[in-house]
Amino acid sequence: MNLLEILNFSKEYLQKYSFSKPRLESEKLIATVLKLDRITLYAYFDMELTTEQKDTIKKYLREMARGRIGFDELMKSKGDMELDMKSYKEENYELLKKSIEYLERYQVPNARLDAEYIFAHILKVSRVTLTLNLNKKIEDEDKNRIREMLVARGKERKPLQYLLGEWEFYGYPFKVDERVLIPRADTEILVEQCKYLVNELPTPKIMDIGTGSGAIAISLGKELPNANILGLDISEGALEVATQNRDMNEATNVKFLKSDVFSTLRDEKYKNVKFNLIVSNPPYIPTGEYVELMPEVLKYEPKNALTDGGDGYYFYEKISKEAKEFLTKDGYLAFEVGYNQAEKVAEYMRDNGFDVLSIVKDYGGIDRVVIGKRREEN
Repeated sequence: MNLLEILNFSKEYLQKYSFSKPRLESEKLIATVLKLDRITLYAYFDMELTTEQKDTIKKYLREMARGRIGFDELMKSKGDMELDMKSYKEENYELLKKSIEYLERYQVPNARLDAEYIFAHILKVSRVTLTLNLNKKIEDEDKNRIREMLVARGKERKPLQYLLGEWEFYGYPFKVDERVLIPRADTEILVEQCKYLVNELPTPKIMDIGTGSGAIAISLGKELPNANILGLDISEGALEVATQNRDMNEATNVKFLKSDVFSTLRDEKYKNVKFNLIVSNPPYIPTGEYVELMPEVLKYEPKNALTDGGDGYYFYEKISKEAKEFLTKDGYLAFEVGYNQAEKVAEYMRDNGFDVLSIVKDYGGIDRVVIGKRREEN
């Protein structure tokens, strides 16, 4: 239940017990528990309350109803002993400030954002409502956990996403750890383009090569509920993470299979299976650039998901050469590419029987997605 729902529930509860000003009484109670000014409550109407906060509100509602007394009178009778009335805002803001400064000393990009995510994660609140929850006491155990995560993020430069264990992609939650790449916002452009390609087909079949966490396959599965989607990856660890993500997102139209590119699909039982779309965000970073990556990437993200160990074009060339074998006659091939690879990847596609329909830029204006359609054969 969010804050507005709790307010309405509390008002109706007190109304049943004939309180003359049930809304006012419920606002006083909830504002005190959340350590907010009563006048600001409705500015945060969609805030999610913690279980502890909800339980405290329910406890005092019952006591008010049993005694037929207002909240102020109830607090006076208790001497404010049971409910911690102290605001820890100043103390906690100082702790957050020092945490940001700590990350900045280690040159962590977006230090404030990362510190806020760490605090919100430990306090079990959303980052958007973090400032509201800084009014209440942070227990020593939680302070120690915040400190441990700050060291991991700053001194050890472990990616924030791996510390949190989950990250959002295309509006869906995904578990992430060091077995899979962290989903990037630019890859959402690839998903969006793939949706447009097949959304008018009644039951499109889609293959995702190098599925990793399953972010592309699962997002397409959720956005295209009539589609059948197969995600391929050579890494058993990645497939374990992808399966967890599929189940968490209830993407029942998505399956995963261990395969080195198309190898497993050459088995007899897959012989007649054709796909309307093959999509891939393959390892494309050249070896020379890989060694220059940020420490977060270089130390923690799986190397075989980042680089092909060569010039970065191995998988584009291989998939372009072999994709027609697994596509319908009017099937599509869509790639995410590196910052300077679009034209050469488009050339591979043209040389192997595809008409390049478009090259789509990312949010930074860099050519990021290349889309081709299987060329009609005379």
